[in-house]
Amino acid sequence: MFENNTVYIIGDAKAPSNNPITQQYKAFFIGLVVNKENSMIVDADCSATIELTKSFVKSLLVGRSILNIDEVTKEIQTRYFGSSQKALIVAFKNASLKYQNIVSSAASSVPSSRR
Repeated sequence: MFENNTVYIIGDAKAPSNNPITQQYKAFFIGLVVNKENSMIVDADCSATIELTKSFVKSLLVGRSILNIDEVTKEIQTRYFGSSQKALIVAFKNASLKYQNIVSSAASSVPSSRR
């Protein structure tokens, strides 16, 4: 289903205590499939309780670079007004940091003759 050049990353954050997501999952999670060649998000999902929320979050993230934290954060702040807005931003930043660690670890494990 996904190309060999993709990785799957989970980003997580605490959701507000009054949020149904917290009641069901205890936290807010996003799952991202990222193309390692260009850092673009090719698929996304989240732990939202409403399918429309999941679809909307997917539309905010797919086609964007996981490395462009400021652009994605601004898009979330100006378009997503669910009670988990802050959790979504934190989860995205968490996923971006994990991705950066994966990429830097992979680059440092390549022999210098191949770089």
